[in-house]
Amino acid sequence: MTTPHSMPTRPLGRTGLPVSVIGFGAAPLGDLYARLDDAEAIATVEAAAQAGITLFDTSPHYGNGLSEHRCGTALRRMGRGGVVLSTKVGRWMNPRLPVEAHRGGTTSPGFAGGLPHRAGFDYSYDGALRSVEQSLLRLGTDRIDLLLIHDVDVWTHGEGMEQRFREAMDGAYRALVRLRDEGVVKGIGVGVNEAELCVRFAEAGDFDTMLLAGRYSLLEQPALEHFLPLALKKGIGVMLGGVFNSGILATGAVPGARYNYAAPSPAIVERVSRIEAVCARHEVPLPRAALQFPLGHPAVSSIILGAVTPSEVRRNVEALGQPVPGTLWAELKAEGLLAASAPTPE
Repeated sequence: MTTPHSMPTRPLGRTGLPVSVIGFGAAPLGDLYARLDDAEAIATVEAAAQAGITLFDTSPHYGNGLSEHRCGTALRRMGRGGVVLSTKVGRWMNPRLPVEAHRGGTTSPGFAGGLPHRAGFDYSYDGALRSVEQSLLRLGTDRIDLLLIHDVDVWTHGEGMEQRFREAMDGAYRALVRLRDEGVVKGIGVGVNEAELCVRFAEAGDFDTMLLAGRYSLLEQPALEHFLPLALKKGIGVMLGGVFNSGILATGAVPGARYNYAAPSPAIVERVSRIEAVCARHEVPLPRAALQFPLGHPAVSSIILGAVTPSEVRRNVEALGQPVPGTLWAELKAEGLLAASAPTPE
């Protein structure tokens, strides 16, 4: 492989790990929405490394382990050096899945394919350790840098969230602290879909990093008031997923656009259309503005972007280096489309 391109890095909180400002999100490699070709999926991970991306985030949830398999294959081909590898606990896979349960594909909602193994939630101490062991085997590596407690939020568990939160703090959290204390991992955190849960975890435990999906974007900024200032105060390195809000900030308000993995409401479509119009007046593509905006906040270490082809990786990286005038952010604020107190990129 040729020498990778360089990309700006930022420290990930107090972990001491420098991470690329764009991270690679491997959820799509679990056959999210559509089945992928193995060779192209693996080539996409390699393209990310070649583009200078050093942070790779995956999870057992993504295709019931398929994403980890594909990432692991790419890591073995391109080498583990210089890579910050993040995965998650909270589920482990039972390979003894009845045939009738996987006739339609994976049992994970939203995934079109994946491995024929049943996923079970388990936020206990032993469940977290079992999840880590399975991840190491799927990834084909002897070390993971970041471990995150995954999906302890209302989005995933509804009314059962409170019980899951207690289970996670009493069980998985203690297991991750042990692994960090023993030097097995360099940082521990959570990966959730709600800013309020980031605040609760930050106040309940000693976490190094948090991955928040969809709640600090050009479209909405609920993390701005409480979570991001708390992260700065506590030295928690913030990774942001879902900066395109699962698609609509990448495609624009077009038919078939997705918001939070579903069809957007008329109010969301109208707001995105207004944001897109402001971007057009400044001759800036909507995805470029959506990609660059979250990096303006000093608490944010990296934005985690998914991709399914090498060309998508290259497009995202190119958008990072293209200019966005400050007048665009100012107009969005003047129009009430962006929080007035939101820091914006220089």
